[in-house]
Amino acid sequence: MDYIKGIENYNNDSPAAVMVGKFDGIHRGHGLLTKKLTGHAKKRGLTSLAITFDISPRLKLKTDDTTDKNIITANERAMLFEKEGVEAVLELEFTDELMSMEPEEFIRMLIDRCHMHYIICGTDFTFGHKGSGNVKLLYSLSKKLGFEVEVVEKIKDDKRDISSTYVREEILKGRIEQANSLLGYNYFVYGEVVHGRHIGTGMKIPTINMIPTSDKLLPPNGVYVSRVNIDGMLLTGVTNLGYKPTVEKEKKTLSLETHIIDYSGDLYGENIMVEFLRFIRPERKFESLDDLAKQVQNDIKAARRMSEE
Repeated sequence: MDYIKGIENYNNDSPAAVMVGKFDGIHRGHGLLTKKLTGHAKKRGLTSLAITFDISPRLKLKTDDTTDKNIITANERAMLFEKEGVEAVLELEFTDELMSMEPEEFIRMLIDRCHMHYIICGTDFTFGHKGSGNVKLLYSLSKKLGFEVEVVEKIKDDKRDISSTYVREEILKGRIEQANSLLGYNYFVYGEVVHGRHIGTGMKIPTINMIPTSDKLLPPNGVYVSRVNIDGMLLTGVTNLGYKPTVEKEKKTLSLETHIIDYSGDLYGENIMVEFLRFIRPERKFESLDDLAKQVQNDIKAARRMSEE
């Protein structure tokens, strides 16, 4: 899959099937759009192109004060798109110039620069200056400028639309199982395994350590049943998200520490995916490393039991 930053660097002359959005989380609704996009592109011989932004419009325009974090990072989003068969991702810088584009000007840009022949979107899709373009205008422009439009109804969870806002709420409340249901896959953190203080190894409970990026939305600190993806091999883990108060005197660096059950191997420097499955307990400070080791063993037992349920 090609990942292009800046429309000036998009050099594919093939006609394209396009979807546009921040795609924060790529939840089930986004997944449906992606499936239809790639299917239509394959059927018509078009390039499947996801157009996204370097910063969420909701943050730039301050339309949502829930959080300034993203459910998935740009790198994680690219991984998910590639897995679903999207051929190219174009990341646009959400500049003042782009923000001030009139709706028709924005669509003409996609036609002229990306050779857009087809666009798929949700019923609430807006575009152009202050979101003044909507689906009705998109249909009108399609007749005028000669491209195809497909509009997809929102997917609902009970009576509520599945949205990135809904997913963020569930993650922030620690309701991981509900968040995973909305996403259509397990919420995860992807990153490099780094060296820690090797205290887990000393307790004969080795762990891998990761430092989440500053823009990553994270659930409450605590211990979780996890699943670790190592080059396609899926293993159960126990993950602690937090500041490790038993061994660290000050809250310095938020880290993700995972014990991979029944695994031994050197993963330092490797990029690993840790999927969150269920919450076990809040993070807490123990009086001694022995007490911590006993609790971790209990957490491992809980993780084994929960992963089998």
